[in-house]
Amino acid sequence: MDTVIDVTGLRKTFGSTTALAGIDLAARRGQVLGLLGPNGSGKTTTVRILSTLLRPDSGTATVLGHDVVAEPQAVRSRIGLTGQYAAVDEALSGTNNLLLVARLLDLPRSQARRRAAELLDRFELTEAAGRRVRTYSGGMRRRLDLAASLIGRPDVLFLDEPTTGLDPRHRNEVWDSVRELAADGVTVLLTTQYLEEADQLADDLVVLDRGRVIAAGTAASLKSEVGGTRLHIRPLDRADLTRVTALVGELAPGAEQIVGSGGELVVAAAGPALLYRVGARLDEAGVAVAELGLRLPSLDDVFLTLTGHRAETGTDQRPEEAA
Repeated sequence: MDTVIDVTGLRKTFGSTTALAGIDLAARRGQVLGLLGPNGSGKTTTVRILSTLLRPDSGTATVLGHDVVAEPQAVRSRIGLTGQYAAVDEALSGTNNLLLVARLLDLPRSQARRRAAELLDRFELTEAAGRRVRTYSGGMRRRLDLAASLIGRPDVLFLDEPTTGLDPRHRNEVWDSVRELAADGVTVLLTTQYLEEADQLADDLVVLDRGRVIAAGTAASLKSEVGGTRLHIRPLDRADLTRVTALVGELAPGAEQIVGSGGELVVAAAGPALLYRVGARLDEAGVAVAELGLRLPSLDDVFLTLTGHRAETGTDQRPEEAA
């Protein structure tokens, strides 16, 4: 397939803070590429550069063959962008929000109305089309925001944490919309902190941490790199975590142990034999557990292994990604 997004050695600093430290990534036509990482990892900076809202310090980035610095207008004419928060006018109706965007894109009035009606139907907003957006739910606003970004029939869509602040039902609504777009051949660059979202939607993943690419590949390939099953132990009383860690160290002195921020001990490449031994020793020691079991590696395990912290618990949040 054709390469639609091509990034090489992209760097960006803000004063003494390095937002991007020379990242590489590529996306094919019709692909959903997930950009995964905590706040401050460089996701939003990457999207802003690719959508021509921010100039890189060095490196190259092309979208559909157009350089984002040398040919910004050519890039803008082919892309859509949905930011972290829905950019819709609450005083206008759903229909008028879409008509406003269509007219700004110089669509003739008749064509603008047809396109607005088509997108309202596609995102199941027809019944609410005449209502002011201030009466919409969070999921409805998000769907309207996505619809607005598609008015110009973009070939590439940038979605910067599109489900931030949504409950699970509304998040699923947005996920369904993204899947439909990809099925229609739109290339989607999706940034997210949610491991489940990346697992559900992305064909390929690029994992960022502190402005660097720390892993890339399919979700399955990243999980396979971590390897083996994981023993998860969550003591009922978090104060017992130190005892649990010491106990596991005695039973499996060579096994890698990672303590998650949620008070959970994860033991890498563990099998049933260790599970049984740990269970028996915990019972003997009188340590109650909320969770004790084996799991196949998840994307959370990948992130924990690579960085030592979970994707949702980003630190060093940079000013450009605070919103």
